[in-house]
Formats: sequence, structure tokens, C-alpha cells
Amino acid sequence: QVQLVESGGDLVQPGGSLRLSCAASGSIASVYAMGWYRQAPGKQREFVATITSGGSTNYADSVKGRFTISRDNAKTTVYLQMNSLKPEDTAVYYCNTIQVSGLKMNTYWGQGTQVTVSS
Repeated sequence: QVQLVESGGDLVQPGGSLRLSCAASGSIASVYAMGWYRQAPGKQREFVATITSGGSTNYADSVKGRFTISRDNAKTTVYLQMNSLKPEDTAVYYCNTIQVSGLKMNTYWGQGTQVTVSS
């Protein structure tokens, strides 16, 4: 199966920046999309950003204008550049990918990386 490993999470002050990375490995099929989600303590997991195989991007309203999602040429690594961070951005950030194998669509998740925004 596909393995996703996130990295880059850290403790940062409000207004600071972080860049998260997610590397995919294993039985990689045709990638439909890759994205980022986050889950804060006591909250449900929420959508942050996604990028399709064609390069189209979408962002949650809460991060639009502050976060940027991108990918490498092989489409096996996705990045999330986070600027102007706020305390409410504190969460575990999860990478995911939707892939097509034959007639099947499969979703894979990483284990997450902790982002803490605090003074």
C-alpha cells in the first residue's frame, strides 16, 4: 500500500511561518489529488487545501491568502507553505492522497505532524 510521511511541524510564534512536507512511497498508482487536512483538540478533522493531478488548487476560507499548497514534478511529494500563522491554526496536520488503481479509488493518510502556534 501507499505510505505517506509528513514532516515540518513545529512550535512557532503567531505571525510566523512553517513549511510542511509529505512524501509518498510504496505502491503508488495514478494520483488523482493530494491534500492537507488538520484536526485541533476537541474538533473534527477539517479540509485545508488540495491540489489535483492537473495542478488545480483549492483552499479553505480560513487559510486562503496565507497558505500555499504545491507539489514536486513526480507528484509524490506535496508541500504546505504556511504564513501569518495564528493560534487557531494549532492542530495536527495530515497529508492525504486519492489514487486510482484499475476501477478502484483509494484514499491514504499519513500519521500527521503537530503544528503549535503560541507565544
